[in-house]
Amino acid sequence: MTKTVFGTMPGGEVVEKVVLKGGGLTASIITFGAVLQDLRLEGHDAPLVLGFEDLASYLDHSPYFGATPGRCANRIGDGRFSIDGVHYQLELNEKGLTHLHGGSGGMARQNWTILDQGSDFVVMEAVDRDGRAGYPGTTRTRASFALKEGGVFAAVYETITDKPTIANVCHHAYFNLDGRSDILGHDLMIAADHYTPVDDRLIPTGEIRSVENTAFDFREMRPIRFKSEAGQFGYDHNFCLSNHRTGKRSVALARSVNSGVAMEVLTTEPGIQFYAGVYLDVAVPGLGGRRYGPYAGFCLETQIWPDAVNHAGFPSAILRPGEVLRQETDYVFSKN
Repeated sequence: MTKTVFGTMPGGEVVEKVVLKGGGLTASIITFGAVLQDLRLEGHDAPLVLGFEDLASYLDHSPYFGATPGRCANRIGDGRFSIDGVHYQLELNEKGLTHLHGGSGGMARQNWTILDQGSDFVVMEAVDRDGRAGYPGTTRTRASFALKEGGVFAAVYETITDKPTIANVCHHAYFNLDGRSDILGHDLMIAADHYTPVDDRLIPTGEIRSVENTAFDFREMRPIRFKSEAGQFGYDHNFCLSNHRTGKRSVALARSVNSGVAMEVLTTEPGIQFYAGVYLDVAVPGLGGRRYGPYAGFCLETQIWPDAVNHAGFPSAILRPGEVLRQETDYVFSKN
């Protein structure tokens, strides 16, 4: 493992970068947002994730590239929720309508503290204070990233709180398994019989709908490139894996037909958000005007279902003192 200075925050905090090696993978992780800045597979030249080479780009332009959003990842309708009869209003940081990924100062934009490190692992922590963005209670989230035999990038998140609150942490890498300008040459399988339809703000309507005979049926491997009622490959939806957290199991498989690189996803989580990158349009500094355009990368965010706190039939996102929210996901890479 190597550790270097990646940049300096506006307030003077130093952002560090650690480089891990193991299991045929090399991962670069920065303390800003606990971001996976770069990931490489032995025998495959191109990076497996989208990222920037400088901190300023993450501060100014990043759509959560490689970040760890929280304290509550994904969207909360109107930024409102109640716990034990107490009503809370969160910051509306998405178009003034919704609360997204913990707000404008959430964990994805905080500088995490390194607690432990080795050649193939790093452990970081973020503290989210009581009242920030309207959240009740102070939470501590520990992120453990490790490279394991067989091409495994393992992410484990553990969150505790001192007051009843909501919590949901995920890994938000944008994957691209062949290095091309878009991921429409990828096939995908998601082991979900149902998904949650959304309104025009991308907030779940509350319905849990079967994927049968819809564009959301990924139960068998098929191309992402599929024009349908989801829009022009406009996927940004939660797929329902289970009604509650379980033991870690295989839930998704992505493969580039161009490179032969595959990624299997195993998780404990009840949901997986598939975002096809339709809204991406980000300049890449230092690459002669190159941009990460629409579909440049895709996300498979393992998590509690979006807006779960406002839907009685969804898995619970409420965390109480004395409890530990432990969320585990493995991304397993291979090449034919």
